[in-house]
Amino acid sequence: MDERLQKILSAAGVCSRREAEDCLRAGRVTVNGAPAVLGQKADPARDRIALDGRPLSAPPERVCLMLNKPRGYVTTLSDERGRPTAAALVSGCGVRVYPVGRLDMDSEGLLLLTNDGALAQRLTHPSHGLEKEYRVTVTGDLQGCAARLAALRRLEDGSPIAPARVAVRERRGARWVLSVTIHQGLNRQVRRMCAMAGLHVERLERVREGPLTLGDLPRGTWRHLTAAEWEALGGSGREKR
Repeated sequence: MDERLQKILSAAGVCSRREAEDCLRAGRVTVNGAPAVLGQKADPARDRIALDGRPLSAPPERVCLMLNKPRGYVTTLSDERGRPTAAALVSGCGVRVYPVGRLDMDSEGLLLLTNDGALAQRLTHPSHGLEKEYRVTVTGDLQGCAARLAALRRLEDGSPIAPARVAVRERRGARWVLSVTIHQGLNRQVRRMCAMAGLHVERLERVREGPLTLGDLPRGTWRHLTAAEWEALGGSGREKR
């Protein structure tokens, strides 16, 4: 079946879909010996597709991992400044996987990584509105803070945001622990919302993404999704371990 080349390259695990588009623009992809162009389709079962002259191998088994990312790790495959990466924490999984969405360096908790480009696209596309729940420890102007956060409709730069669900989970003197659930996941969105509400974030941990919960997964470790979790996400992989 014919598919767009960027989807085929992503499914083969050689690069992300965005990186595949760059490769196509740079003329690094060929189909049956001829240079390919962005938007071109092919059938991996019929056509000879190559990247930098190397034929694509059969797509690896689809994998999706859940990592409990510690604070101080960047959500990239490599970092030019030499900072520790989330990818290094899952290097023993046996396949090349890519982070699904963002979790900034100062934040921690649930991060998905996968080699399934279609699944990653589905999970991050705004139209799906995948819920993300954070446990946020804050100080500052605490009285009425949950209502102020829930009332926000724009960030400080004017970017519109959907209403968040906010609840106070614990009161620890001058520190409160909030549950903040959002749908969009704009860059550092929860931190920016808290700043607008007069709050200082001391700790931010993602504890749920859609139907998946972090549970008791130790910080800095990862696991494969179970078959039930794959099904809940609408994925087509399966748990082997």
